[in-house]
Amino acid sequence: MSQLRGDAERWLLSFYRASEISGALFFGRLANVIRDPRVQFDLTRHFADESQHARWWSDCMDTLGVRPARVSASYQDAYLEAGGAPANLMEVLAVTLAFEKRVAGSYASHLKVHELAPPIRTTLERIMDDEGWHIQWVSRALRELEPEYGADTVKVAIDRYAAADREVYQKTLAEHDEIVASLQHFKAA
Repeated sequence: MSQLRGDAERWLLSFYRASEISGALFFGRLANVIRDPRVQFDLTRHFADESQHARWWSDCMDTLGVRPARVSASYQDAYLEAGGAPANLMEVLAVTLAFEKRVAGSYASHLKVHELAPPIRTTLERIMDDEGWHIQWVSRALRELEPEYGADTVKVAIDRYAAADREVYQKTLAEHDEIVASLQHFKAA
């Protein structure tokens, strides 16, 4: 029997899984073409983390006795429309920073749900350990690119994608917060 609090929670876990798969595919492609050795090294670890997170969500759902729901789009899919396609490595890292901050915030919010099913709590906690590193390495890489692109240009890109993130969030991830909030008040029948 499932420990989930209904279809909304199943959809949310499926959404997390789909987003992690999308992230793994994106960072895997980047790691294959980026030639900067230090960035390539960190991207390789990053895409491996994202892939592992998708596996952990799959394992979590299996433990809970449910199969992933079909999710037609991930959160990342809306970024290009809102912020424009990144034109260079620095912009790729700027959009990554905005996205990783949002993911960490969403997972932290979900962790606050009372009486969260243990497999969900464990999965969120495991992933949060990696999310902190993702934000650190991308922030460091952006600082290291300031001499090449200019500190002001880097800041403008970070601000542009932070604004895009807020737009995407308002359109799509507000649903995440509604679902998490509903879990706080869920009463088993």
